Formats: sequence, C-alpha cells, structure tokens
Amino acid sequence: MNPMNIGDIASWLIAQGLKGSSEMEILDGFCERCRKNELPIDRALALIDTLHPVYEGRAFQWDGIAREHRAFEYGPTVDSTEADNWMRSAFHHLRTTGGEEVRRRIGFGEPADFFMLDTLLAAGHKDYVAMIHRFAEDSHIGEMDCFYSHWATTAPDGFSEDGLFALRKLVPVLALAIKSASLARISRTIAEVYLGEDAAKQVLEGRISRGKAERISAALWFSDLQNYTRISDSLPPDEIIPFLNDYADAVISSIHEAGGNVLKLIGDGTLAIFKSEEAEEACGRALRAEYLLREKLVDLNARRHAEGRPVTEVYLGLHIGDVFYGNIGSSDRLDFTVIGPAVNEVSRIASLCRFVDRSIVMSSSFVSAAPPARDSEMVSIGRYALRGVKKAQELFTLMPLEPDEG
Repeated sequence: MNPMNIGDIASWLIAQGLKGSSEMEILDGFCERCRKNELPIDRALALIDTLHPVYEGRAFQWDGIAREHRAFEYGPTVDSTEADNWMRSAFHHLRTTGGEEVRRRIGFGEPADFFMLDTLLAAGHKDYVAMIHRFAEDSHIGEMDCFYSHWATTAPDGFSEDGLFALRKLVPVLALAIKSASLARISRTIAEVYLGEDAAKQVLEGRISRGKAERISAALWFSDLQNYTRISDSLPPDEIIPFLNDYADAVISSIHEAGGNVLKLIGDGTLAIFKSEEAEEACGRALRAEYLLREKLVDLNARRHAEGRPVTEVYLGLHIGDVFYGNIGSSDRLDFTVIGPAVNEVSRIASLCRFVDRSIVMSSSFVSAAPPARDSEMVSIGRYALRGVKKAQELFTLMPLEPDEG
C-alpha cells in the first residue's frame, strides 16, 4: 500500500468519526478499503470497554472470507469462562506486559499460544497481529482506557512489512474514530439510565436550559412497596439493595414494555408518565403496565419465597392531568421531571392504597379517560379527601374479571 492510499483511508476514517458512523460501519469500511489496496486483512476484531450497567464492553468482529460481520456486548471479564479466555488472550498479554503489539506467524511454525489462535490456524490463517492503543489517563470514561484490535490473514506469505507499516499508521486513526462513536453511545446510555428514555432524548437534543419546560397532558403513575419500612428494618444490610432491585426491575420493565417513561426513583417509589395525544391511549398504556407488573410479581414472589427471602406487593396510584415537563433546579444541578398539582395528587392517591387495603387506586379523571373495555373492572371505593387537595375526590380500584367474563 503506497503512502497516498494510507492517507486516503485515514481521511475516510476521520470523516466517519465526524459523521457519527457506528463502530461496526467504521470497521467494515476500513477493512474493505484495506483489502482493495492490497492489505490482505481476512479477519479483524476490535474491542473497547464501555460504561453500562450490565456490559463491560463491546466487540466488533469482521470476517472477509465469510463476508460477514457482527457487533456484540461482553460481560465482566472477572466471570469464570470470560476470565479464563481473557487471561489467555493476546490483549491481556499486552496489557500486563506494557507492550503495544504482538505478532504470531502461526502458519510458519510460530506458537498458537494465545486464545483463539488455534481456531484461526485451523481456518487457514497464516499471520496474526494484536495491538493495544492506550488512552491518556485523564480521558478515561469508566473502564474505557484503551482500544484493542487484532488482525489476521490467509495470504501465503502473511503480512508484508509494507502491510504492517500501513496497519501501524492506520489503526490509531481507526481507534480514534471508534472511540468517538463509543463515547456518543455512552452519553446516550448514561442519559437513558439516569433520566429515562424520553427525558434523555429531550436533553441530548439540547433541552438543557433551566426553566425550559412544556405543558403536556399525561397519565401519571406513582408506586411504592407495601411494608417497605418494616421489611427493610428487619433485613441484613447486604439484602436491602437486592430486595429493592428485584422489585424495581419488575416495576420499571413493566412501565417500559407498555410505552411509559420512568422519571424518578425515590427510595422504593417510582414516578412515571405515559404520553400520548389521546388520553384513552395514555391510560390504556398505564393499565397495560399494571397488568404486566402483576404478572411479574407472581413469578418474582414465587422465586423469592422459594429462596427464603422476604416478598412484598406494589401499591399503585394512577391519575391523568396537565403537568409541566422539563428542567427544574439550579444553574449547575438540574432535574428533568414533571411538576404540577397532578403530580402531587397521584402520590397522594398512591398513599391511600394502605388505608383502603387495595393494591391500586385510580382517580375519577383517569377512569373517565380509560378505555371503555375496562369499565367493568373499575369499582368506586368512595370519596376521599387528599392531603393538600382542596376537594374530596371519588376514587376507584380494579376488580379482577370473573373467569366467564374474560
């Protein structure tokens, strides 16, 4: 590969990084351009750690012989199987020795002593090069402190010196382009994990100014756990977080599956909204989430009971009304949430669940807006005065359908 072609590929990589192409698109285009310019890459793998509540990082695999590529997440490398593979890898060797590159001419008698090299040799690969490109310490995001890559070829003579020279010049540019894409992905992940999907989208689109809020009508959800204080007081400290996580996962996944957005976790409480241009649709989604939650709680409580761990139920208040949705706070600490009388009312409605001994309580405005098909399940429990609300309100609960009514 002549220097002019190296420059062309480097320029393409820079353009892809600026454009915001995905990691897999970048690796795919890079490998194809290298092959067209007589750098015989037949197999490539790129790894970069991430900042994610479940995954440790992402991998991007390219196969020029099979003409396929795939991206996948990998879990913590401290786990048994993953840890063993990692310890035997060329990447771990480079990380622990401080090296930047390691080569094995496996088709010419050199040892296939790293993980996967025997597989590559059996597939006809002759030459293998692994690289690590470290990031400056003050540029780390989580565990993302370097870019790993390896390259293999089936060419009869392996990689030429010119080919290795091209790789050494181009892979740092590839690393920068993929790092750029990964940082954008991390930004979205962090925003969605801590703000919720819809609020994250709003913030990442630029709605970050204090006081910038819109008036919306939404179905409101507020839930908390039955007897949480008593249960948490009796639990060992290391059991409290798993207890909360189990029930929070059931609540949050149900809301998300039904098209809602979780805005705030307050101890054992969850505030969520269901947005739609049609009130009936918004209320229908909230009721769908309630149904999904009750199904999940059956399985969750059965599992926890079998493990000898405490179980509970979820108290839920549902309401619909106008709220302000946006940024509230100080100049350097903002919260993207909803405020307004309707938010206060839904929390008060949820708190009545204990008093009336019902797992769900709904406002009359929610019931009026809900899909008519659910009317037979909604039963009045009387009028109640809500703390901080001027007028007493008629409230409702859900009664299960009889078997012959389904």
